[in-house]
Amino acid sequence: MASTAGQVIRCKAAVAWEAGKPLVIEEVEVAPPQAMEVRIKILFTSLCHTDVFFWEAKGQTPLFPRIFGHEASGIVESVGEGVTELEPGDHVLPVFTGECKECQHCKSEESNMCGLLRINTDRGVMLNDNESRFSINGKPIYHFVGTSTFSEYTVVHVGCVAKINPAAPLDKVCVLSCGISTGLGATLNVAKPKKGQSVAIFGLGTVGLAAAEGARMAGASRIIGVDRNPIRFVEAKKFGVNEFVNPKDHNKPVQEVIAEMTDGGVDRSLECTGNIDAMISAFECVHDGWGVAVLVGVPSKDDVFKTHPMNLLNERTLKGTFFGNYKPRTDLPSVVEKYMNKELDVEKFITHEVPFSEINKAFDYMLQGTSLRCIIRMGA
Repeated sequence: MASTAGQVIRCKAAVAWEAGKPLVIEEVEVAPPQAMEVRIKILFTSLCHTDVFFWEAKGQTPLFPRIFGHEASGIVESVGEGVTELEPGDHVLPVFTGECKECQHCKSEESNMCGLLRINTDRGVMLNDNESRFSINGKPIYHFVGTSTFSEYTVVHVGCVAKINPAAPLDKVCVLSCGISTGLGATLNVAKPKKGQSVAIFGLGTVGLAAAEGARMAGASRIIGVDRNPIRFVEAKKFGVNEFVNPKDHNKPVQEVIAEMTDGGVDRSLECTGNIDAMISAFECVHDGWGVAVLVGVPSKDDVFKTHPMNLLNERTLKGTFFGNYKPRTDLPSVVEKYMNKELDVEKFITHEVPFSEINKAFDYMLQGTSLRCIIRMGA
């Protein structure tokens, strides 16, 4: 790979030319990294709901043509000026959010929301010069959240690259750079259930199941899964969920159902759907005096959270989290180590695998609701 440093690389990428249309495998040109940038050879990537949401352009300003993808693993091919922590050959995870290590947020022990590299879904270019590193016949192709991993090579700001254990299997840990780490960290870093406590998880998709996995790892005695799709209940048992509630089965608010089940409410709850009603229920189902609710899902822009002030005055705590409160460069390597030490079972999140040439199948699986994570093998 060192022989390509400083040169334009031609490689295959899955380009979204229009919203909602199948991706097209194209030959693209990938420019060398500029200052504080890293060019990565992507070996494995996976599909996340965020990719699908912006590919469909629901309620968003379309930015096409574009290369999506943000959950991936790969090897550093070359680095730009000023990059000192990484070198060619390093095994890495590109991450949709960053850690510049210089801003107030990065220097704070209480925040992981980097002021420079916080996620920006509307920006399709690199920060250094407001230009794209991708092109086809001289025409620029837009980036997605600074990662664009549906390409055999991509260029990422160094602050959005986590160096990991070279012994970690890249075809497994690629799924740790977004949803799974978000759910896991929301439980372990923010909700922080104590051993023997009860936890309710609203939404049993990938993020919710990762939150349940965190509750299992923390030693929760009761992990209650809340979902309107009963099919998800069977899968959730693999992640430690031992009780289930389907709101459609009851003629009263689900928070009242949970309060009756748990003698006043659960100790911790996590909302992982982005549905505003589920957020309110997740908060109101925790026990007064010590209950903590954590909002993980992203609501629609016009949603309003409403609850009676007494729910707060009665010493319930409401928190939010972004990427599970993990600082990408500092903390993500430790999440990989949890997998390496067999504390975290990543394999059960991986339900499908396809070659890069069949990437559109991954979208089909996600839209059909049959997939948690589909691994896409680059170069195949």
